[in-house]
Amino acid sequence: RQLRDPTHQTKERSAMAHAERITFAEYRSRFATEADCREYLFQIRFPEGFVCPKCGCTEYYPIRTRNAFQCRACRHQTSVTAGTVMHRTHLPLTVWFWAIYLCATDKRGISAVALSGQLCISYESAWYLLKRIRSAMGDRDQNYQLSGLVEMDEAYLGGPRHGGKRGRGTEQPKMAVAMSKTKSGKPLYLHLQMIPDVKTTTLQSFVDTHLKPGTTVECDGYQSYHGLKNVECTAKKFTTGDLKWLHTAISNFKAFLLGTYHGRCQDYQLYLNEFCFRFNRRGMRSELFSRLTRAVATSCALLC
Repeated sequence: RQLRDPTHQTKERSAMAHAERITFAEYRSRFATEADCREYLFQIRFPEGFVCPKCGCTEYYPIRTRNAFQCRACRHQTSVTAGTVMHRTHLPLTVWFWAIYLCATDKRGISAVALSGQLCISYESAWYLLKRIRSAMGDRDQNYQLSGLVEMDEAYLGGPRHGGKRGRGTEQPKMAVAMSKTKSGKPLYLHLQMIPDVKTTTLQSFVDTHLKPGTTVECDGYQSYHGLKNVECTAKKFTTGDLKWLHTAISNFKAFLLGTYHGRCQDYQLYLNEFCFRFNRRGMRSELFSRLTRAVATSCALLC
């Protein structure tokens, strides 16, 4: 026996077909209990009705004492959080949903210190939540590759050591930056990734992951770009004002780090994930909660 009748399921599938706009008042009334949160996650995980992740059977029994579902055919047990960043969490789902809501609605981001204070949880629990939410943001954006016309460059984080080199010879943490744009030059989609160096092999790995084959890449004349494969690379020396939107995004990310987190970051990639997730959905701010909840509910489990 399934938890919901077919008519109810059809209505829910229609409601989940597009990202919802949820106001603060609606959020408080819809997700007041653990059961409310689980029901919403069920809709996201199984939009066409329950499907056993092991055998594909669509019939199941609810195990209410464990908040799990048991497949009628193979008896495999699963839950709405299994295999995601919420897997085996000891925190209530209401706390997860509050954290997701606060992350989604504050465009400046929220620090673990601030989240700890607002949710009345320990700093360690707040950092646990944010680490996994940012990981889910990165998982979601991995599904999208840039195409068409793409600007590409590298950037450096933090300050150099006293007397150290600047630019491409620096010991500062490095990140690869790529932004697709319209024919008129307006920004579309952004990818940021930490890299160990700016060698051709490293940049090629970034290109293979984040750019579709045949993409036209605009970049400066640095030698590492000349050997890139599967893309049409237009490498030249740009004058002041070129790659404007790309460099604006880099500046905004550095301001984001300093303004919200005061530059104290343990893992830069997590913050890159968050910045890109927000940037790529900048025109969907009212839908960000439902989109972020979907990203968390369909993410890959974080092992550490």
